[in-house]
Amino acid sequence: MEAPEKSLDRLEREVAELRASRMRLVVADAAERRRLERELHDGPQQHLVGLAVNIQLARDLVETDPVAAKTLLGQLGGDVERALDETSRLAQRIYPPLLESGGLAAALRAAAVGVGARVAIEVGPLAGCPPEQAGAAYFSCLEVLERAGEGAQAEIEIRMRDGAVTFEVVTTSLSDGALGELGDRVEALGGRLTVQPGPDGAVRVYGGFEARR
Repeated sequence: MEAPEKSLDRLEREVAELRASRMRLVVADAAERRRLERELHDGPQQHLVGLAVNIQLARDLVETDPVAAKTLLGQLGGDVERALDETSRLAQRIYPPLLESGGLAAALRAAAVGVGARVAIEVGPLAGCPPEQAGAAYFSCLEVLERAGEGAQAEIEIRMRDGAVTFEVVTTSLSDGALGELGDRVEALGGRLTVQPGPDGAVRVYGGFEARR
């Protein structure tokens, strides 16, 4: 039996690690919100400001130069598409609509296209999957793909085992930098994350959650 002093020391270490993990999550969430705010300002907001200016310009040209007005209106169509694409990309970062309407596989395929990675995705039956675990699995896989970068190849497998979600991502490349924040998010839901080198320089990222009681 473990001595009371050692048991207390171990408990204190676990509490300290939990506090540190929670603090990292708070800092990471704040940083992500600031990044989203910057991207909203520099992306969709600037597109909308430009649209407003050009719409007014087109309105002024209708009477004086219809040909120029028509050309400008054609350009506005492209500006609208770019604004919609940028807004959709940011929405995927917050919570992708496809995750609820189409499921994990559809959401991950859309995310892979957005990242520019070539991904083989296999998702098993997820009946009874806790939504918070599905969301954590999605964002975990997305973060790995983003770190792998455009043109990377990856394989994703998601399963339900004993009432909980497990996910595995094997990729041919992974940018430098620890996946500590990702591990904190997984552990916050009672899960564990492991990162292991694979054959031929591949990297295997595996995450699993505990069954919800």
